Amino acid sequence: MTGWLEIDRGEAPLIVAFPHSGTDIPADYEPRFVSPWLARKDADWWIDRVYGFAGELGATTIRTRISRSVIDVNRDPSGASLYPGMTTTELCPTTTFAGEHLYRDGGPDEADIEERRRRFFEPYHQALETEIDRLRSRHGQVVLYDAHSILSHMPRLFDGELPLFNIGTNTGMSCASALRDAVTAVVAASGESHVVDGRFRGGWTTRHHGRPQDHVHAIQMELSMRGYLQEPEAPDPDNWPAPFAPKAATIDTLRQVLTACLDFARTR
Repeated sequence: MTGWLEIDRGEAPLIVAFPHSGTDIPADYEPRFVSPWLARKDADWWIDRVYGFAGELGATTIRTRISRSVIDVNRDPSGASLYPGMTTTELCPTTTFAGEHLYRDGGPDEADIEERRRRFFEPYHQALETEIDRLRSRHGQVVLYDAHSILSHMPRLFDGELPLFNIGTNTGMSCASALRDAVTAVVAASGESHVVDGRFRGGWTTRHHGRPQDHVHAIQMELSMRGYLQEPEAPDPDNWPAPFAPKAATIDTLRQVLTACLDFARTR
C-alpha cells in the first residue's frame, strides 16, 4: 500500500482490480466540490468487500482509494468517450451519474486534469502492468478481472433495471471466447439475469490491458448493487451509502466466476 494505492499480491494467475471503490478526496481538491457526499456518491460502494474472498483463491488485488470524482482511472486518458453517443462521465467527472453538478467552479481545467493523470491515473495503470508482467512470466497466461458495481436503476445511463451480472469483453476483443463463455456459463447457471457486452462492454482497463494474443485476458463484471445491499429509491445523504448486506447466492456465484477465471488461466 502506498497511501492511495493498495496492492495485495497473490501467486495465482489472476488479478482483481477495483478502480472505483475509493472514496478519498485529497484536501486540496475537496473545497472545490459542491459537497463531499456528492463527490463520493457514485463510488462502487463496498465492491472490494464483495470480493473479500479473492485473496483466498491466490488472486492479486489492486485498489485505488481515490474517489472516481477526482479522476476516473477507468476512462480513456485522452478524454475520448468509451461509449460514443451514450451518456457517460468524463475522465475527471463534472457531474454525477444522475447529472448533478460536482463542482462549485465548473470543474478542473486542462492543467488540473494533467496533474491528476500524472498523480493517480498513470501510477494505477503502471501497477496493473507490473502485476500482469510478474504473473505472466510465472504462469505464461493471466486474467485481469475488473470489478465494478452500480445501482440497478440509473435512468440517465440506461433504461429499466440492469441485469444483476453484466459481463464486458469489449465485444470479444479483450479476452478469449473460452474465458467469456466460462464466466457466462457460471452466471447463467445461477438463474439470475445477466448479459454479455450490453450497456457496459468494458472500460479503459479491459480495452487497454486486454491482449489475448499476448496471453493477457481482461474481462469486466458490472454487478448491480441489489446483489449485496438494499438500494434506496432515491439516494440521499441520510440513506446512502446503504449498509453492506451481501446475498450469499451472489457471493457464491462470484466465487465460482473467479474460480472459472483461474481454471481458464491455468489451461493454455
